[in-house]
Formats: sequence, C-alpha cells, structure tokens
Amino acid sequence: MPSFQSALVLTTLATSALAAPAPAAAPLVPRSFEVPRVRNVNAPPRDGAAAMAKAFSKYGWGTIGAQKAKGMTGASMAGAGAGSVQGASNGTTGKGDDGSVNTASANMGAEFLSPVTIGNQKFNMDFDTGSSDLWVFTNMLPQQSIGQHQTFVANQSPTFKQMQGATWQISYGDGSGAAGVVGTDTVNIGGATVTNQAVEQATAVSQSFVQDMANDGLVGLAFSQLNTVKPQQQKTFFANVMPMLDQPLFTANLKNDSTGKYQFGTVDQTAFTGGQLNWAPVDSSQGFWMIQSNSFAVGNQQMQNPSATPAIADTGTSLLLVDDMVAQAYYSQVPGAQLNQQAGGFTYPCSTTPPNFSVAIGNGGYMATVPGNMITFAQVDQATCFGGVQSNMGAPMQIYGDTMFKSQFVAFNGGNMSLGVAPKAGVFGN
Repeated sequence: MPSFQSALVLTTLATSALAAPAPAAAPLVPRSFEVPRVRNVNAPPRDGAAAMAKAFSKYGWGTIGAQKAKGMTGASMAGAGAGSVQGASNGTTGKGDDGSVNTASANMGAEFLSPVTIGNQKFNMDFDTGSSDLWVFTNMLPQQSIGQHQTFVANQSPTFKQMQGATWQISYGDGSGAAGVVGTDTVNIGGATVTNQAVEQATAVSQSFVQDMANDGLVGLAFSQLNTVKPQQQKTFFANVMPMLDQPLFTANLKNDSTGKYQFGTVDQTAFTGGQLNWAPVDSSQGFWMIQSNSFAVGNQQMQNPSATPAIADTGTSLLLVDDMVAQAYYSQVPGAQLNQQAGGFTYPCSTTPPNFSVAIGNGGYMATVPGNMITFAQVDQATCFGGVQSNMGAPMQIYGDTMFKSQFVAFNGGNMSLGVAPKAGVFGN
C-alpha cells in the first residue's frame, strides 16, 4: 500500500522474530463452504464520486486523478475519507460443519459485508480480493473512533494470543488508513475454522473507516505478500484454509444489489452458463489477482487496447475502472454522455440505455460482458446517471470491480494461480 501520511502512535517493532504459534498439525478433511449475502435495506444511496474517490485512494492514485482530471472537484478525486488518523496508532482444522452466514450490503453494492467470528466474538467484515490483511476494530481505539462499530476485546477471547512486537499498517495515498498490533486467534467463516490466524487489532483508524458504521473490519483475499504485518508478514485466511478445501479456490457470485455468495473449495456449475469457466493465468508478482486484458468491446464491436495496463479482479471496488482510451471509446457511443466535472466521472441521461461493454479476460479470447442495463452505477439527479465504467485516469492498472462481478461468475484459483470467468446464469436471459 502507499505511504501513510497521518501520524500514528504504534507499538514499537521488536527486532526479534515473532513468537506466533505454529499451525496445529491436525489431520485435514477436504471440504467446501459458502458465505451467502443479502442486501442491507438501510444502506444509503450510491454516490459515484465517492466510489471513484474510494478506489483512487485505495490504490494511491489521488495525485494521478488530480493531474488528469483537470478541473474535477477535490471531493471526486482526492480520496474518500481524507483526514487525520484518530487514536493510538496458522493452522487449519478440518472440523466443523459446513455453514453459511448472512451478509449485508453497505452503500448499495459498494461494499458487501459478512459475519466473521473471531474467538468468541462476531463481526460484520468486508471481503476484499484487493488486499491481504484481516483486521478488526478493537476496544483499544478511542471512543470517538469506535462509534457504533463492534469491537474485538482480546482478553475476552480464550483462544487469543498476542504476537509480541508485531504491528500492521494499511495506508492510502490521501493519508487515510488504519494501524495497530497483532495477535492470533481462531477465525470461523461459514463453518470453516482457522486456528492461529493472524488477527490485526486496530489501535488507529482514519475518519473514513469510522464513518463506515456497518463495517467492523476487513478480510483480505489477495495474496499474502501484500500483508502489512511487520517484522514478519502473515498468511491470509484463504492461504491458511486452502489446504483443507476440496479445490484450492474460492468463487464470487455477487448479484446486482441482491443476494449472492462466496464459495470456498467448490465451483457451483449451475451458477454460470457455457458449461465451463474461461481461465486466464494470474500474475501474482504484485500480490493481486492480476490478469492481461488487451481488448474490449462496445456493443458488438471489438477493439484492441495497444497500451493496455494489467487488470485486477477486486471485490472491494465498486466500479469497473479501465484505461482512459477505453473509457473514452465507450462513452463516445453513449448518447448524451460527458465527463461531468461536478459528478466526478462519466455521466449520461438516465433515459439512455448504454450499449453492452466487454473486457478481455486474459488472451484466450473470452470477453466478460456487462449488459447495457447494468452499466448505471448511481443516479446523480433525476435526469443524470453515473456510469459503472469509469477511467483510471492514466493509472498503471485497471480495476475490475463489482460492475463486472454482477454479470460474471468469477473463480479465484490459488492452486494454479488462475482466474476463471463465465457469464452468470440468468443475466443474459439464459
């Protein structure tokens, strides 16, 4: 993650190696489990500018956005929730029944939350394939930072163990972020249990996290090399649970502002069409689920992107952020579309139905299509709509977020480092 500019008071790093408990050598029973979700009916309306800002902030693109936007408002490009940080700054078990947990959608699809049990305490947490930390609000935060969040109380969990000298820090280009200390505990998601999972306890959080009242923390599902724990990185929940799964993968079936689910260890063949997934090799060198995506289509017209940047599949980002020339080419075919400085991105009349938009998944020929009637992300006013496809403003990567996931079934295979994608059942009239 980019540098954290706000002052944090952190526990001093120990120079010795971490005293993390070793994973228990228990027999593993291969299995699968799922985590369903439902939409939060109390979620506030979507905000296109805020979604852009959140994505640019997450990847440290605030400066790029400001330079490229040429006149866009600071709120649209400077980064979500900028402000000073408040406060002071693995083993798997094959036991346990397959289970499911309800999840809730915050900000109408901008974030999907799932109940996660840490020790003997339950939280609503964000599943994010674009990061690799499992962190949670704690009672070590000042009350004004805790707000209405549920907090983890370490001394009330009989299975918690502190990792002496371990700290963590998630930071963003706008100076927002979170940081704290680290321990291990038993983590249960949907009936799958990981013992000695690294649990990062927040002792400092920026205002953006405080204001996100529905979210008590985050479960990172990218590769462990992005984990921010020091002096020794820790494995993600997926990396720890993977050996016990029937298949070393998880899938995201995230529907449009409705129900959906994550599944670990299995592929639901009824969830997509075409009979098989279309697989693309993943470049994990930067820690992300990154693929090549060198072409796109507007309606039925396929075009090449000769200067294509790699693309990341990210469930923690709402929009589909593409190279600027791709966004320009798409919106040139949307009647009435414009780069709206006040709204912070491309908008068009709500009376317009945009054409379908497709992006290549790897170089195997598969194009992931978002139907035109699923392009709209938010309504700016009664007449103007904000597109779910937006420009990355010249950033070094494209981010394929929930705008793509709502029409595509996506599998993340950690065994052979690949991404499988297919049209979601029922989306295209099949």
